[in-house]
Amino acid sequence: MELSEQEQVRRQSLQTMRDMGINPYPAAEYVVTGYSADIKALFKDDIVAEDGTKTADTTGEWYTGKTVSIAGRLMSRRIMGKASFIELQDSKGRIQVYVSRDDIQAPADENANEKLTTEQQMYNVVFKKLLDIGDFIGIEGFVFRTQMGEISVHAKKLTILSKSLRPLPIVKYKDGVAYDGFNDPEQRYRQRYVDLVVNEGVKDTFLKRATILRTMRQVFDEAGYTEVETPILQQIAGGASARPFITHHNTLDVDLYLRIATELYLKRLIVGGFEGVYEIGRNFRNEGMDRSHNPEFTCMELYVQYKDYNWMMCFTEQLLERIAIAVNGTTKVKIGDNEVDFKAPYRRLPILEAIKEKTGYDLSGMSEDEIRPIAKQLGVEDTEKMGKGKLIDEIFGETCEGTFIQPTFIIDYPVEMSPLTKMHRSKEGLTERFELMVNGKELANAYSELNDPIDQYNRFVDQMNLAKKGDDEAMVIDHDFVRALEYGMPPTSGIGIGIDRLAILMTGQPTIQEVLLFPTMKPEV
Repeated sequence: MELSEQEQVRRQSLQTMRDMGINPYPAAEYVVTGYSADIKALFKDDIVAEDGTKTADTTGEWYTGKTVSIAGRLMSRRIMGKASFIELQDSKGRIQVYVSRDDIQAPADENANEKLTTEQQMYNVVFKKLLDIGDFIGIEGFVFRTQMGEISVHAKKLTILSKSLRPLPIVKYKDGVAYDGFNDPEQRYRQRYVDLVVNEGVKDTFLKRATILRTMRQVFDEAGYTEVETPILQQIAGGASARPFITHHNTLDVDLYLRIATELYLKRLIVGGFEGVYEIGRNFRNEGMDRSHNPEFTCMELYVQYKDYNWMMCFTEQLLERIAIAVNGTTKVKIGDNEVDFKAPYRRLPILEAIKEKTGYDLSGMSEDEIRPIAKQLGVEDTEKMGKGKLIDEIFGETCEGTFIQPTFIIDYPVEMSPLTKMHRSKEGLTERFELMVNGKELANAYSELNDPIDQYNRFVDQMNLAKKGDDEAMVIDHDFVRALEYGMPPTSGIGIGIDRLAILMTGQPTIQEVLLFPTMKPEV
């Protein structure tokens, strides 16, 4: 491996530290008593008692002179002879540290070289010459406000915690906007660990994603539903229409599939007597990659007994409204040029009415052969292999989906599009299903779940016939799932929500890669 000049210098500094008796990667615990953001938020110049005298801290606030131990990454340094200012970045932000040659203490290391026994040598040799931007250090000192008004820490002791051997890229900002630095998307996604360090706002996106998941779990747990785990390796790729990844189990000598959905296993648990079950986990689909699709993605699926899709629409509105407030403090989210409001209620529009509204074509009652030429005229390609449901789905995707910016429930799908959904109670040929469209994309898919085992088996057979015609996303028959239904499943409603897409919406990011810590990439050359 060929090293750059900076990398060579850093390795020389590393060796010099070791020669001086300093361990650049110590194993001992370093106790942190304060964080940058908390110190700044709670700082007071002093705390004054009723008699006018300064008093000890009794409120949890930070004040001038209060001792603190902080740790983080060295991000900048201004050396001015006997004194210096550095910027330290910890897990909550950045804070300025004042370092004086006459104040800093030598490390408490029994094996330290004698030449480090004075504070001046510690400052002149280690701090000024051996530390680099990116190194992790610990600072013990006291909090104060500088003459320029900046809340800072006056260092009394410095500890080396980890030596950085690669230089961080320098990012330049103007008016708060980065214009030079680590901004190539491919580099950012491949080296997310660097992206998180140097680019402002990236970490905040993933903290918001964590808030989404935490809030979602809170809502489900408060409702009394149980979080469960189902198999990722499955003998049948069921629960959705998608191409699976295939692997092989050597001991059993069988091919297995990475799951494309959790649905069929979760409904088995409803059969087994759970009131409500949910799973937040990874699914895998061997399909295209673009700005809104990744081969592995996170999905939440929830199933509740004795409910239907009407109840689920109301529950979904309440869930998303609460998540939006938890993440952003408001139901309104700015996404590009659009402002999306997650405040309930949302519009409810049958899919065939949506197509008629956008295209002028009324597909109600039309046969597959009647729909096919209309699909071609509307820009749908390769229609010969498609059944009626697939044609309607493609027409909707081509002409309608991208037009729904505000949250909209598209409801009442044709039975050909919904092999796992209960027939509509009053509309012949339709099912009790909805998809939630937000900002031109599908966010959620939900049903009044089909619990008639005979009907379910026949729909699986219809799917197999579509597969014979060339539909590589058609479902196969899951005989064990049919057997489970034969034992009886109560009326149930279920929903799946794409967590990655929800994160895109709630954080206002433009692509799925911005909300995945490590998106799938081509192999690095």
